[in-house]
Amino acid sequence: MTATAHASAMEFEAIYVLQVVQIPPNRPNIRIDHPHRIYTHKEAKLKALMQEISSVHATGRPILIGTSSVEESDMLAEAIAFAGVPCHVLNAKNDAKEAEIIAKAGEVGAVTVSTNMAGRGVDIRLGGGNPTQAEVVAKLGGLYVIGTHVNESMRIDDQLRGRSGRQGDPGDSVFFVSLEDELLLRLGINKVIRAHKQDEALEEPMLRSKSCIFSALLWAKTSISTRN
Repeated sequence: MTATAHASAMEFEAIYVLQVVQIPPNRPNIRIDHPHRIYTHKEAKLKALMQEISSVHATGRPILIGTSSVEESDMLAEAIAFAGVPCHVLNAKNDAKEAEIIAKAGEVGAVTVSTNMAGRGVDIRLGGGNPTQAEVVAKLGGLYVIGTHVNESMRIDDQLRGRSGRQGDPGDSVFFVSLEDELLLRLGINKVIRAHKQDEALEEPMLRSKSCIFSALLWAKTSISTRN
């Protein structure tokens, strides 16, 4: 059993001759999964990412940030700390403190930077398990999940989203993507969407007129997953 098997249903059937069946959740999922924010270059993405973290943190809402590697998590945590926002790092280098960090990741004002694998499958409780704090965090919108990139496997993206909005809790998720990200360069998405460098995110009409990055990326990721 896994909550993210549906994205790989074709793969399970082709390789293992197994069908995937979705079981309704115990409570309705009210998490809001926002459209990806697409930027023309990495510097613009990082700038927007830092602005988003600072503005959300100022409200007291807890934030979980998913990164691609230990190196990226360390670099981003350093940049966040330099901006005056205290944060915790959850990666393979500090697994002894993993339970303690996760226990506090849903507290008011918490900012947690994590790799894809760290803490996967663990329930991050709003307010850190404190009922009074949980009500405060819920009113703030719940846990806010930010992805700094998209992965080859949609299941990994879904696993990050799934840290928020569990058991009917409120929450939000959003991915920040750059046309210079390694995966998009490898898939040739930058050739599908040609745009001059700009600091603002690409507008949705532009994406639609450029063959839609989401459809192209979805097809490419599904193709890679099936081949592997």
